[in-house]
Amino acid sequence: MPCEEGHRRSGRTRARVAAIATTTLLLLTLNIKCIETNESLKRGCKLEGLHPLLLVTYKQITISVDKIGVPHNERVTVRCRELGKYKFIGDSLLHCHDGTWNGKIPYCVPTTSLSNYTEDVPPTILFGLPAGSAAVEPTGSLAVFPGSILHLECLFSRKLGNPEWTWTSTFRRYLTGWAIAARERDWKYRLSIYYAKPHDSGIYTCSTPKGLNNSIGVRVIDVQCSVLEIPDPPLISRIEGSRMGHNAVFECPAGYRLEGASTITCQYNGKWSADVPHCEEIECPPMDIPDNALLQLIEHNNTYGGRVVFTCMWGHKLSGPQSMKCEGDGKWNGSMPTCLEITCPVPETPQGGRIVEQTRYSNEKQYPGKIYKVGALVRFACRPNHQLIGEASIICTENGTWSHHPPICKVRCPYPGDPPHGRIAPLKFWYKPGDNIQVTCSPGYVTPLEPVKKPSCLENGVWNAPPPPCRSYKDV
Repeated sequence: MPCEEGHRRSGRTRARVAAIATTTLLLLTLNIKCIETNESLKRGCKLEGLHPLLLVTYKQITISVDKIGVPHNERVTVRCRELGKYKFIGDSLLHCHDGTWNGKIPYCVPTTSLSNYTEDVPPTILFGLPAGSAAVEPTGSLAVFPGSILHLECLFSRKLGNPEWTWTSTFRRYLTGWAIAARERDWKYRLSIYYAKPHDSGIYTCSTPKGLNNSIGVRVIDVQCSVLEIPDPPLISRIEGSRMGHNAVFECPAGYRLEGASTITCQYNGKWSADVPHCEEIECPPMDIPDNALLQLIEHNNTYGGRVVFTCMWGHKLSGPQSMKCEGDGKWNGSMPTCLEITCPVPETPQGGRIVEQTRYSNEKQYPGKIYKVGALVRFACRPNHQLIGEASIICTENGTWSHHPPICKVRCPYPGDPPHGRIAPLKFWYKPGDNIQVTCSPGYVTPLEPVKKPSCLENGVWNAPPPPCRSYKDV
């Protein structure tokens, strides 16, 4: 075969191979996309009507709900809220597959401690740790730190017979029997695991004489969380350690609010149950008062224990507290006051007198009638033959009272004036009713010799006669 023909056939072969490979790749791509599309079209699952004592863990978050929905191919873990006080029935791990759970929906059954220790319910199993630490896993198993001492307490009435402990671990036999303490020996049937080792992991079951049982899973595992450093002030901490089951407790001093969890626990998965909290300084809402408001602040400290002090613009008074304190809950211990305009009562017009001038400093439309504001001035005058006793002018002051009492007008006779070449006695500006006067003449002058009635001030403030004249001796 000529070389050129061979080369042509070889080229056609390579082209066919390339075409087949391209087609195959395209079909594979389409198949993958089809699978992805089919997966995305599959339905999620819902858990509804859950027992209120069930805890659901999804994506490492544990919650208590009566309904939860998850997408296709997701998993949730379920357990009873209080380990051992309820018998868990069903599957703890549920897998969602196209709208259907692949496990039996669980529920919780009350046990002896919740049913007055009757023999017709499963026994309660409690656990105690005289030494060491432990944490509850989402499946309901008890994760125990190696070296711990664990007591499993089966609660059952001793007078009804002896329960029986069984276990799946083949590592060793365990000490069982009624508790020794007087207050425990009639209702606590105990199994003890001393200085737990990984081989002690297994299911521990307590069965009653009637064959009712309850189980608790134990998993001995060395889990440690990151070591927590002692936080900087003001946060106060008490850190038990960093092993599984250890707690760290936090608090803030007075004047600060704890933001976050007050207690965090090293969990079964080696992670703390929450982040380390921090202290936020307690502050009350700031007082927002417009610049043109009648109310003013003369002191403003909105941190814990601080206070605000109010005053009002001139001519106004506070209605409400003069000050408020910022409390530990971040709230003021009172409500903001308001400012009321200060007014004085209408002054009394004196009998025998009148008001001759008044400035009310008021808006007649806003305040109908006689309203006297701070600074208002009132002047008084008396009628003729009356003397004004007191202040002729009074002012409305900032405490809502007048600077003086209104004056009074007394009936009086005015000074009649001295006659020519004589003087009257007694000399006064005003004379009371009943007062008399007499005239003393200058040298060379005398009063009339015939009897003359002495001038007297009458009850109406009028003299009954003018002062007698003084005459020269030459004319007498």
